[in-house]
Amino acid sequence: MTAHTIGHDEARRLIAAPRDALDDLLARAGEVRDRGRGRIVTFSKKVFVPLTTLCRDYCRYCTFRRDPGEPGAHTMTPDEVVALVQAGARLGAKEALFSLGDKPEALFPEHRAFLRRMGHRTTLGYLRGMCALTLQESTLLPHVNPGVMAERDLAALREVTVSMGLMLETLSRRLLEPGMAHERAPDKVPARRLRTIELAGKLGIPFTTGILIGIGETLDERVDALVAIRDLHQRWGHVQEVIIQNFRAKPRIPMRDAPEPGFEDLARTVAVARLLLGPDVNLQAPPNLSAAEYPRLLGAGLNDWGGISPLTSDHINPEAPWPAIRELRRATEGAGYALRERLALYPEYVSRAEFVTDRLRARVAELTDGRGLVKECHEHWRSW
Repeated sequence: MTAHTIGHDEARRLIAAPRDALDDLLARAGEVRDRGRGRIVTFSKKVFVPLTTLCRDYCRYCTFRRDPGEPGAHTMTPDEVVALVQAGARLGAKEALFSLGDKPEALFPEHRAFLRRMGHRTTLGYLRGMCALTLQESTLLPHVNPGVMAERDLAALREVTVSMGLMLETLSRRLLEPGMAHERAPDKVPARRLRTIELAGKLGIPFTTGILIGIGETLDERVDALVAIRDLHQRWGHVQEVIIQNFRAKPRIPMRDAPEPGFEDLARTVAVARLLLGPDVNLQAPPNLSAAEYPRLLGAGLNDWGGISPLTSDHINPEAPWPAIRELRRATEGAGYALRERLALYPEYVSRAEFVTDRLRARVAELTDGRGLVKECHEHWRSW
């Protein structure tokens, strides 16, 4: 912990502070953000690649996952991946965000048969092949969110990606109990997710993680998860982004009647995360999950809007469209900040050789300026 961060106990106190203390909390977090990140707010122009919607976990809040034969169940072919990333490149995207279910081959023989036809044994092996194909057939740089991984999987994917991610979501083991959010989700055991994040640090992988609020956790448990993320980052220096994501109820999920976190709850959690994580960590909350209120998150210590796509929807929250980038720019500048495009690899990691593989170093350098942001000559988004 540094002089610019708060401790575990103070974070627990602040996240439960009365409503009339919220303005002071947000102002304090905003000052810390400005001290560390300045007046620039970033985003990544991406294509969302839903490699497979099959998953062995049955999280009670998820609309992305499907069983074979269900409407929407699909695993992309190599031709579909290439067509999508090339279309994104034509629109100026730089990031190919691969999202997929956890280890569907462990549950579904249909998926094992698909993988065999593609020449792979595991979904993670197939993912690596599709990332390599993306690098070969397009200008996009892959970022992957493939779930819990072993060290050998992380090492293999590191060679064909600029960054990876795994949401910690929560440290609460209560949520694994019957009737709770993670009852039928073996890959949501907190210790397994922490282990993946730590292994990524050991291997020098720029990593995105975060928490999911409103799924049954307590306020103290939110803080506990943020402290765990902070401790891992202090040890390895690899957590390039922390996301505070709010649960959204949807008609087809088991948690469809669960209450959503209010905006003040989200803003308070973002502010406590900023004070706990410190001035230098990149902090994000998805703007499409807060509708018209998202610009107010800048006052809570946020400094990044995450990935925005001109081509694909948010397949995790398909009911919530991305804001148009021109609207994002107006909202950001209206709050007194400059909006700049970044890669999936955050600026401070661009020039650090230990975090960029030899294979991708030249491609990253060609796209970025001296500050690690996308060169303005490559920013094809200002009228979108």
